[in-house]
Amino acid sequence: MTEVTPSTPFDPRAIERRWQQVWQEERSWEVSNSQPADKRAYVLEMLPYTSGEPHVGHLKNYSVGDAVAHFLRRQGYYVLHPMGFDAFGLPAENHAIRTHKHPRISTDESIASFREQFQQWGMSIDWSREISTHKPEYYRWTQWIFLQLFKNNLAYRKRSAVNWCPKDATVLANEQVIDGHCERCGSLVELKQLEQWFFRITDYAERLLRDLDQLDWPDHIKSMQRAWIGRSEGAGVTFKVAEQPQEIRVFTTRPDTLYGVTFLALSPEHPDLDKLTAGTAQEAAVREYVNTARRASNAERGNEDRPKTGVHTGRYAIHPLTDQKIPIVVTDYVLMEYGTGAIMGVPAHDERDFALAKAIDLPIQPVVALDDGSTPELPFSGRGTAIHSGEFDGAPSGEAATRITGRLADLGQGESVVSYKLRDWLLSRQRYWGCPIPIVYCDGCGLVPVPEGELPVHLPDIEDYAPKGKSPLAAAEDWVRTTCPRCGGEGRRETDTMDTFVDSSWYYLRYCDPDNDSAPFSQESMQAWAPVDQYIGGVEHAILHLLYSRFLVKALADFGHLPVQEPFAKLFTQGMITKDGAKMSKSKGNVVSPRTIIEKYGSDTARCYVLFMGPPDQGGDWSDEGLEGVHRFFRRVWRYTDEITGTGAEVIGKAEDPERDLALRRRTAWAITKVTDDMSGKYAFNTAIAALMTLSNDCSKALQDGIRRETVTEAVSTLASLLLPFAPHLSSEVYHRLTGRQVWKESWPVADESLLQTETVEMIVQVNAKTRGRVSVPADASEDDIRVAVQETAVIREAVGDRTVKRIIVVPGRLVNVLVG
Repeated sequence: MTEVTPSTPFDPRAIERRWQQVWQEERSWEVSNSQPADKRAYVLEMLPYTSGEPHVGHLKNYSVGDAVAHFLRRQGYYVLHPMGFDAFGLPAENHAIRTHKHPRISTDESIASFREQFQQWGMSIDWSREISTHKPEYYRWTQWIFLQLFKNNLAYRKRSAVNWCPKDATVLANEQVIDGHCERCGSLVELKQLEQWFFRITDYAERLLRDLDQLDWPDHIKSMQRAWIGRSEGAGVTFKVAEQPQEIRVFTTRPDTLYGVTFLALSPEHPDLDKLTAGTAQEAAVREYVNTARRASNAERGNEDRPKTGVHTGRYAIHPLTDQKIPIVVTDYVLMEYGTGAIMGVPAHDERDFALAKAIDLPIQPVVALDDGSTPELPFSGRGTAIHSGEFDGAPSGEAATRITGRLADLGQGESVVSYKLRDWLLSRQRYWGCPIPIVYCDGCGLVPVPEGELPVHLPDIEDYAPKGKSPLAAAEDWVRTTCPRCGGEGRRETDTMDTFVDSSWYYLRYCDPDNDSAPFSQESMQAWAPVDQYIGGVEHAILHLLYSRFLVKALADFGHLPVQEPFAKLFTQGMITKDGAKMSKSKGNVVSPRTIIEKYGSDTARCYVLFMGPPDQGGDWSDEGLEGVHRFFRRVWRYTDEITGTGAEVIGKAEDPERDLALRRRTAWAITKVTDDMSGKYAFNTAIAALMTLSNDCSKALQDGIRRETVTEAVSTLASLLLPFAPHLSSEVYHRLTGRQVWKESWPVADESLLQTETVEMIVQVNAKTRGRVSVPADASEDDIRVAVQETAVIREAVGDRTVKRIIVVPGRLVNVLVG
């Protein structure tokens, strides 16, 4: 056995600092738009909110993206992998309020912390393209995008019933209300009538739905978007209000039941409710019912098992086909965000309508019979044959629906329509820390857009930025007062700011051309990089961020600014890390700090563990023991490197064995194949890392028993090469010590196919699930041949004895289990 030099101490922090300096000095991860490349790839993780410091959830998200970027670079791709910060909005402003600092100061401090830790983690980021949404050079173009939507009638202002968070003192989009509560602070959401800005995303509902089929996204994410868009085919029906100039519009998927309508039901939030009840004897009763109803969440109100309640409004509608008066009621199971906020009540054929009719004594009229003509038990929601439906009696439900819809069209009181659950994007926020809306109000000219040449409209520095129920910018009188761009007279700036989702719905485009002063991006940069090839982020953004981004890209493409119709070609959603089975939060005291981990173990251990703890697209529970296990694995790799570099002998260990050399070379080829397959699209990082741990154990055994120095050097350097996506610092250090080369500049390893072809396969042999030995069988042996071979082995004949073999289970390539009794 050859003597080796004393081991070099394993110092992860020193290793990390050394290679981070190399990458920084040579600007390893920067790419150019103009450099020709046969293969390009745009890899992007969702940019972080800058409030406080990064947590292990950030570590996992960006470790996933970095692993993909490293793998693709070494597969020959020219990879764009940038970083930026989502710096406007409630998270950043609330953090500023908690820390008693101006949002600009606290945000810049948070960004500095994020940037420092990303660099400490060794993320292979092109920092030359860094953007931040709160910088004027960025939000200038957010305002420009708003103006493109405005001049194309996709941005508009109207008075509307909106979700209001009393704690955050701002409006919330429907998507930001979870079971009636603010998704950020948990406060019970109220409803207010306010003038608000909207984006007309509903104009794109059909395209947003249809184009999902083109995307390589997880099926459950596409299903969530389809459900949110909520396409339904049916009829729009107009009911006139008796003795009033108003009309009530409803949507129904069952126009064949129109003759069964015995009441109209309005949502407590319906915008015409106050006008309908004004001056009636029911006005006070309706107001009391509405106030009570609004205290319940939408989930509670929509619960099928919840008792149905409602009150008469004192008004009546005219049935469009019978001219009969039917009562108009208000009930809390009708939700404003579905349909029109009004439904036609058909109690004989809808369970909720039936329950309400029974509760407040409304008529019930069956209009659908079974196919044999008999009347079913009510309520009956199935299809059948029309009855009590005038000239349409006897028609099958489908035919009756078509003919009744046609009659409504002839009368000018209905037509076939496609309805969507999707509502327009409400973007006004009554908060300070956001992108100013580039609109001026003029008494003579009305709403006037700020000319593009005068952008950005700067967000002014103000001292009192706390929420007040209206935008704090309204108190900045010198800023509010301005000149009308159209007539030159006095004007007032819009004081609401934009929802932060506007900022984050186009940032991936700016990365492609971050220094462009004349446009948010150039056509050349879009041709080079758009769309994002691989997008990575949390499943919690499946609706808001992803849907909004898709809408803006389609709109900008329609205006001639983009050559693509979708922002993200491929999507990967990583799972959430928990601690002791619960979501991490400061209030629970179960937050794991990346800083603490890295101080003790180094960033490679932290990065590799969050990818090893389970399938990356699923959640995982934090384990200190698992973290320590990854660190032990790294120490072993370091020790092997020391053993190899510490001797010049041709053989390390006890004695040379050609079979042992061949076995290790085969295992190395297997590891290359396994890791490459796990990294190619499915991102099974956990099993790829497990394969490297297996190869590490093979190297350990070979070093103990005796192995040629050349063979084990190849095995350990290949292990280090394959480790780059998960532990870039250790990978770079070990690979350089063994080869003298820089691993990130090397092509991805390719397995020698001849080493993967074995004439025999060794399989574990069990009797009643207890291991008895091993057997070698031909690699191409059939299961029947394997069963025969196993029964002929001495060890199995002895173990079975006089007992009867009932069944032999073969797991190809792994084991054979002989069941006896």
